[in-house]
Amino acid sequence: MADSSARMLRLLSLLQTHRYWPGPELAGRLSVSERTVRRDVDRLRELGYPVDASRGVAGGYQLRSGTAMPPLLLDDEEAVAIAVGLRAAASGAVRGMEETSVRALAKLVQVMPRRLRRRVDALREYAVVAGPARGPTVDAGDITVIAQACRDAERLRFDHRDAHRHVEPHRLVLLGRRWYLVAWDLDRVDWRTFRVDRMSGPAPTGARFGPRELPGGDAAAFVRDRFGALATWHEVAVLVHAPAATVEAVTVHTGGTVVPLDDSSCRLEMRVDELDWPVFVLGVLGRPFEVLAPAELVDRLRVTGELFRRHTN
Repeated sequence: MADSSARMLRLLSLLQTHRYWPGPELAGRLSVSERTVRRDVDRLRELGYPVDASRGVAGGYQLRSGTAMPPLLLDDEEAVAIAVGLRAAASGAVRGMEETSVRALAKLVQVMPRRLRRRVDALREYAVVAGPARGPTVDAGDITVIAQACRDAERLRFDHRDAHRHVEPHRLVLLGRRWYLVAWDLDRVDWRTFRVDRMSGPAPTGARFGPRELPGGDAAAFVRDRFGALATWHEVAVLVHAPAATVEAVTVHTGGTVVPLDDSSCRLEMRVDELDWPVFVLGVLGRPFEVLAPAELVDRLRVTGELFRRHTN
């Protein structure tokens, strides 16, 4: 049975390339007879996979797009990626998808092998979403390694801004547009936050530790407080001449608070560490606006506008 199931998965993997496979070539790839290939194709059809077949000397098989969703063949990274995406949608990151995402996530996790469920559980329990995620990309493998180290209370080593760090990881926090790791820094003997996109080579050391109590107990609040004190953060306020619903259709993906003023205008508020982001958001909106604060944003918009003007003449 195990050999038969493995062969079926291999056959499905070949057919999912959607190329035409002559029967003898498939049989050779699978090291079975053409009769066995025909029998396996019939089993795939019973499972809902629409496999077309042609007879004759040049006969073969091809998988076409179906009208129903058959069972999926996913590798480990694909399964974890889907689970993480569904979890984000279930938390409200995708409007209107919460209930559907919860149902789909429950079904996916139920059929996952134990090793994959542990990875998804680590991300669910040790990653905190504190704001919309739009910013520098991070390696999915790094995120899962860090999350598992948080869950297993295992010390981590990594490079951060060209410095080697040795920490006891506590929580991952998604704040604004970046992932942060909250951890006890063993060299500096204090709590620290690290931007994950600036980390390289995070690796567990195998050394376990007794979890420490984070000041305040809230990892998201800890990151907010830590970075809220930095002078590089900007409080942005913009009067947008568009209905609040129109602006919210964009800010649901980019972040920001929309305060309705009347039927045709609203106030957009953002707290950002780089002014390039509100410039991008205003460009996406494509509606008339007036910058209320800060004055630096007006300068940034002028510089950006001049750059576009020079290169579009």
